[in-house]
Amino acid sequence: MINTEDIYILGIESSCDDTSCAIIKNGLLLSNVTANQSIHEQYGGVIPELAGRDHQKNIVPVVNAAIKKANANLSQISAIAVTRGPGLSGSLLVGLSFAKSLSLALQIPLIEVNHMQGHILAHFIEEADNNKQPEFPFLCLTVSGGHTQIVKITSHLQFELLAETEDDAVGEAFDKAAKILGLPYPGGPLIDKYAKLGDASKYKFPMPQLKNNNYSFSGIKTSFLYFIQEHVKENPNFISENLNDICASYQAHLIKYLLKNVLAVSKETNIKQIAIAGGVSANSVLRTELDVLGKKHQWQTYIPKFEYCTDNAAMIAITGYYKFLQKEFCGLDATPLARYDI
Repeated sequence: MINTEDIYILGIESSCDDTSCAIIKNGLLLSNVTANQSIHEQYGGVIPELAGRDHQKNIVPVVNAAIKKANANLSQISAIAVTRGPGLSGSLLVGLSFAKSLSLALQIPLIEVNHMQGHILAHFIEEADNNKQPEFPFLCLTVSGGHTQIVKITSHLQFELLAETEDDAVGEAFDKAAKILGLPYPGGPLIDKYAKLGDASKYKFPMPQLKNNNYSFSGIKTSFLYFIQEHVKENPNFISENLNDICASYQAHLIKYLLKNVLAVSKETNIKQIAIAGGVSANSVLRTELDVLGKKHQWQTYIPKFEYCTDNAAMIAITGYYKFLQKEFCGLDATPLARYDI
């Protein structure tokens, strides 16, 4: 039975290696609980089978913890919102199956959520401190391990993809470089850490030029590999002696490339409301440079809190809330979508 007095949305996120549950009441976040998986660190990347197994182990305790923290009970829940994709099929299946069961047991609607739309709508999560929210229309640079996109958002549920990567994502460019440097997984935050101590202008890398403001990172990754190989051949200690400068130069190059295309799209669309979202939006240089560029070009910029950059259920719940208002429900026949266009 649907609760119409207050709208409580229980959100579930399990697209990769984080099991998360959140509860939102009328748009206000009450709880957001996440269980991280550390088992993948020893393998240098996420192992899908292990991720799925850990989701099965974590999902019930995480959901119970979120309900308890929200001081709510299942009878108050109006609908279940769950990530349908994109992501790892096995991981998505765990969250989706649990959400279907809960929806059926409580006889309340099920709402499917696109993970990337969730990252964007994380900007609309309401908290007690009333965070600043973008005005429509706005542009959002969505950057994660598997996606690099520039999206135009004209309402809470209207998205238009304006530019994207034609091969690898920027998150992959960070992770590959970290692996080449011998840094443990996940390497992106470590590159950011070492870069703070380095000279960002010391080394140069190629800047791809593509049509339609699209991105390409495969060539940058390859050039970085050759760059390291050549210098290590001359000096076996090159990486250890220059790690900070290497990280600073490479990171600065990637961020410059990301924002160069955002600037181009902003000029073409005449939109000056600019946001970032996704795991890479936690990068300190991206956050700083967006602010600098925003002041230079009179943009209104929106940078998510760190806890809403990485995968979390709060962004799934808030997307579910806006879908609930429009009665955009899905059936119990919904299946995981490893690929799911925005």
